[in-house]
Amino acid sequence: MPGGVILLHGHGRTGLSMRPLASALQAAGFTTLTPSYGLRRTMPEIIDYLRPRVTAFADTHDGPLHVVTHSLGGLVARAWLARHRPQQLGRVVMLAPPNAGSPLADALHRYGLGNIVLGPVGDFLRTRRTRAAEAALGAVNYDLGIIAGDRMLLPALTRAFIPDAGDGKVAVAATHVAGMSDHIVLPVAHTFMVRDPRVIAQTLAYLTTGAFDR
Repeated sequence: MPGGVILLHGHGRTGLSMRPLASALQAAGFTTLTPSYGLRRTMPEIIDYLRPRVTAFADTHDGPLHVVTHSLGGLVARAWLARHRPQQLGRVVMLAPPNAGSPLADALHRYGLGNIVLGPVGDFLRTRRTRAAEAALGAVNYDLGIIAGDRMLLPALTRAFIPDAGDGKVAVAATHVAGMSDHIVLPVAHTFMVRDPRVIAQTLAYLTTGAFDR
């Protein structure tokens, strides 16, 4: 059932970071769009920036339009789907989405570095979001599979902020969201999971079957 796949990158990255995953999807017969969006924009500005690009991409497809995200890209996808859900939406796969925020973002805000490091979207990354930020994300009422990681690159440092299982930036528990269809945890770290063969294989499995391989 290949169709189109929109890949949304994480914080501090660009569409180039999603290219290894996009290449694997293309090899499986999907067409891909890997837009870059500046993180000095507010969330509404990011959505407005993406809308014409996604619309143009969607107009070239008769089949389903899937979404694959990494980290903050998952929140961008939720905000976009809440406002501009495409009629032919297929499946959504989120890699390490901070659906319940990240203590690292809390720490940055606590020390006055939130806006400097995270930009205008920083409120969406906190564990205690504003009501406006929470409302903007909307409810998950689509076919969603989530892949979380439980390996930390610098465990001695990151466990001070994330004492529970996590990938170094997002706790496994924080990736969950009401309405998700499937969830799996892999032994991968946050930053490089988008190019991990196991993550790529599970992403393909979910897009094609609606479930992760177990």
